[in-house]
Amino acid sequence: MTTFHEFGLDEGIVAAVEKLGFESATPIQEATIPTMLSGQDVIGRARTGSGKTAAFGLPMLERLKAGGKKPRGLVLAPTRELALQVSEALRSFSKSLPVKVTTIYGGAPYPPQLKALRNEPGIVVGTPGRVIDHIQRGNLDLSCVEMFVIDEADEMLRMGFIEPVQEILECLPEERQIALFSATMPPAIRKVASRFLRDPSTIQVETSALTTDHIEQFWIRVPMRKKIDALIRLILTDPTGYSLIFTRTRRGCAEICDLLTRQGISADAIHGDLNQAARERVLNRMRGKSLRVLVATDVAARGLDVSHLSRVINVDYPESAETYTHRIGRTGRAGAKGTAITFVTPSEQYKLRFLKNATKSDIQEMFPPTNAEIAAHQREILWTELEKVLTEESLEHETKWIEQQCADSDVDPLALASAALRILNESRGMSLAPPKAEPKQHRRENREDPTNRSQRASRGPRDNGEFSRVNEVEIFVGVGKFAGVSPGDIVGAFANEFGVAGSDIGRVMLFDKNSFIGLPRAVAEQVLDKHEKVTIRGRTTYLSLARGRNDSGSGGGGGGSDDGGGGNGPPPRRKPKFKHIKKGPSNHRQNKKFKR
Repeated sequence: MTTFHEFGLDEGIVAAVEKLGFESATPIQEATIPTMLSGQDVIGRARTGSGKTAAFGLPMLERLKAGGKKPRGLVLAPTRELALQVSEALRSFSKSLPVKVTTIYGGAPYPPQLKALRNEPGIVVGTPGRVIDHIQRGNLDLSCVEMFVIDEADEMLRMGFIEPVQEILECLPEERQIALFSATMPPAIRKVASRFLRDPSTIQVETSALTTDHIEQFWIRVPMRKKIDALIRLILTDPTGYSLIFTRTRRGCAEICDLLTRQGISADAIHGDLNQAARERVLNRMRGKSLRVLVATDVAARGLDVSHLSRVINVDYPESAETYTHRIGRTGRAGAKGTAITFVTPSEQYKLRFLKNATKSDIQEMFPPTNAEIAAHQREILWTELEKVLTEESLEHETKWIEQQCADSDVDPLALASAALRILNESRGMSLAPPKAEPKQHRRENREDPTNRSQRASRGPRDNGEFSRVNEVEIFVGVGKFAGVSPGDIVGAFANEFGVAGSDIGRVMLFDKNSFIGLPRAVAEQVLDKHEKVTIRGRTTYLSLARGRNDSGSGGGGGGSDDGGGGNGPPPRRKPKFKHIKKGPSNHRQNKKFKR
């Protein structure tokens, strides 16, 4: 192993690195630092979390340690999160140097950034759009830049920043050093490298599967309607772990976070609608381990650096191999092992072969854990923790207190230990009671193709165990998409206002003006006996038992208010109105079709 002293770096830089707890260089650092110190252009290929920030940051600080009145170093990052992360790392490495580091990114006010740029920073870290903006406004002068770093170049391409990157490259002086880092090398990135880099040294310290070898990868075949159930089961198998969940849209991100929170799971979301202050609060909660689950979109999670993430779960299938690579790279940081699980609907399964070929990875199939497997796993974790405390901790005070309490109140120590376990398990949302029996076709359910789901639903519930039980009947709710209602809102209303258990709630079908929720018949009758109305997102509407519903339309067969306002009871049945059909030869087929 190579120590940082062997690179010939400034003693202040080495001391700062060692103070941060780094004793030896990672492979990418060992290969990149000497090359960059020699002044040669570099193309670095390494997985996320391999330490490439220090690989380019330390040589940059060594070369620019004297500072200057104009920026001499420029680092380009695809997102503000990554830009802030790089800036923080550079500042931590340069505490003993007269080098100022400034961060500029979009979505933040201009005055603080203008003040920082006038304060003569030696290194500027920024996102492409805001860097271009400051150049055009005359706030950022690149005439003295000696070192330019493009971090996560493939993500720049995916986000549509490749043209701004080329524009920035054209603004650089003739004599400069460029380092380009990317987990993958699409043709567009190769084209940029061949045009602007001069005789670059390509550094790839790992195998062709460099981005995924250190991560165990699995996929689960799960229909769209079963994703939340499968997700909750996965989280329950590891009650003390920390998970990052990826969704494709901001709406899906918020909905999943809301559903997990309703299940008592400590979760929060980070997506494009959040401002920078809100993002930082969420990330600080995750870094402080007060969150177990973080739900994020691809753009929002870019640059997210949380060292203790035990797994990544792709609830929505990634758009490309590059997206998949960057997603799963959030786990297994700094050489640690990680786990990645991807949900695959039956219609997406054909994409798996392309993903395996592109990443050169063996992605194994797995199944959502059953109730028995969840219980066994939770008990194993609990017992391991108890054994660790028994062997590594001194329990002298606890033992004396229990002996005294048992003597004073004549309590059996075994009963007292059982009560303590009950309190501990309730705080974790688990139980030592025997798990409920599951239908034999539990796993076969995951293999069903949902493409004709609406046609099957119109024929009524299927006779397949648990699915049939929770969808025995449906309750009509007179609010829908037009009222801004989501399936989570309906589930939450029935769970919180009516006390319906999550295990008794079936599918939720959401239409424009109304919705349907599946329930066991006994539960539905109990709800309707005690409640006539429900309030969802501030709109009150009547409830009724759905009869003869046709899923191909926008709802029907029940009472409620068309506008979601409610309050006047179910509307009377109305005869359907049809437009007048003019007579004539051109309408003859229409008349025959209408009669049929």
